[in-house]
Amino acid sequence: MTALILALIAGAVVGLVLGALGGGGSVLAVPALIYLLGFTPATATAAALIIVTATSLTALYAHARAGHVRWKTGAAFAAAGILPAAAAGAAAARVPQTILTVAFAAIAALSAIKMLRPADTARPKDGGVRPGKAAGAGAALGTLTGLLGVGGGFLAVPALVTVLALQMDAAVGTSLLVITANSLASLATRSGTAASLDWALIGPFIGTAILGAWDGKRIAAKVSATHLQRIFAMVLLAVAAFMLADAVT
Repeated sequence: MTALILALIAGAVVGLVLGALGGGGSVLAVPALIYLLGFTPATATAAALIIVTATSLTALYAHARAGHVRWKTGAAFAAAGILPAAAAGAAAARVPQTILTVAFAAIAALSAIKMLRPADTARPKDGGVRPGKAAGAGAALGTLTGLLGVGGGFLAVPALVTVLALQMDAAVGTSLLVITANSLASLATRSGTAASLDWALIGPFIGTAILGAWDGKRIAAKVSATHLQRIFAMVLLAVAAFMLADAVT
């Protein structure tokens, strides 16, 4: 019963973050699954991909209704990351759990630092989109998703703004399309792991995450995005420090 309650609470928090910020939910989902629900790093990354996919689809629907999704641009960006996501997902099962934990802690810390810095919303100076740079960014994001079970919204949003010259609201909505595509590609290579997951915990986690995503979008309309990002960044730094300390001791 305690584990079920923790799953419900963790799911609600992940959904709120994803709905409010357009990303970052999976960075909390993995440590929640490991430290609150007893998953191993390998099974936690697989479960996080399932949770992120379901929640991102819900948030994507909400943003699409508001006209904030650039479907062609997002599909092209996601296409560059599908194969890397699948390859990294297949390789993740062979990576030692300590390395996965340390790598995840590093990504969490870097994303927190990025959120604490002033947002860089500059467009490309020449006003055009650079296909090579866009493909590279898409491939890197796909690799990260496949290996660590991180949707990568905290990286996708700034990439869509600076590389593809999208407005911020469109970048947030389109990032959810990219996250969903990459997560599905990675999940396709983890069918064996997914079958062994504890669905009695993952199901409630997903349920409250989906509900939280709707509430998160409402919160985003009322509270300063900068304020939300700073609070989330401090939480991420604490999570990263705890995971790193746990991995090296």
